Amino acid sequence: MELTAEERRVLRGWVRHRKTAQALAVRSRIVLACAQGGTITAVATELGVSRDMVSKWRRRFAEHRLEGLVDEPRPGRPRTVGGDQVEQVVVKTLESAPPKGDTHWSTRSMAKATGMSQTTVSRIWRAFGLKPHQMETWKLSTDPQFIDKVRDIVGLYLEPPERALVLCVDEKSQMQAIDRTAPILPVPATTPARMSHGYVRHGTTSLFAALELSSGAVIAEHHRRHRHQEFLRFLKTIDKAARRSWTCTWSATTTPPTRLRPCTSGSCATHASTRTSPRPARPGLTSSSDGSPSSPTVNSAAPHTAVS
Repeated sequence: MELTAEERRVLRGWVRHRKTAQALAVRSRIVLACAQGGTITAVATELGVSRDMVSKWRRRFAEHRLEGLVDEPRPGRPRTVGGDQVEQVVVKTLESAPPKGDTHWSTRSMAKATGMSQTTVSRIWRAFGLKPHQMETWKLSTDPQFIDKVRDIVGLYLEPPERALVLCVDEKSQMQAIDRTAPILPVPATTPARMSHGYVRHGTTSLFAALELSSGAVIAEHHRRHRHQEFLRFLKTIDKAARRSWTCTWSATTTPPTRLRPCTSGSCATHASTRTSPRPARPGLTSSSDGSPSSPTVNSAAPHTAVS
């Protein structure tokens, strides 16, 4: 069996390519081994295949050359949906709005609009990864200092200052305090935990929490009300838990009910220096001692802390 230079190059490419089908790679090895003068028995023994397989693909290659090594079209029902119809579904899904004021396309509404079956539309969407029912939100910041604030916050997380406690402070208001009408039953073998369907409301609570980045410790408090007085009490709790000889660097975001007035009572005068960094997504959260807006990061050497 003789091979041309182009055939030998293609066969070797099929053998070496990682994404080549295993069946095609074996057939290419058979033809290359036969072209080197190997007998049917020797090639079958070398490649670990049967003599009939070597004889079949050697004959197919002699009759049809490279095209003979590729699988022939299998019998079955031919395709009823062409490429133009598939393109129509994809383009209509991405570039047009559904009729009757619907928020997004469904497989049934798309099938009605294109004249296809719902199953066909579903298969096309799965093939192209289209999910019109899913939606994600995005937001662009209009703060001109956004980049500087992001670098400030990320820098605190990646490289905290030496001899400093970096705390991330946040709050969650209007949390429902719910209790079940009966105790939760213990977990038996092969059965999940069970609890009663009914519950009793105990009003709402507000959670104030601070995460210490170095150790992962969380300082948290619950308060029934959500005012600046409660947030100030939480700051005092952080003050007691923090090491007094260290600088306390914390990142906080607050909602309007918890914006504080400057601390003038001296209760915050525990650290020689306190650094307050607001989150970049909420500009203007930092205020100076006189209540005027300041830069994203405030370094104060005075014995008090201006928080917002």
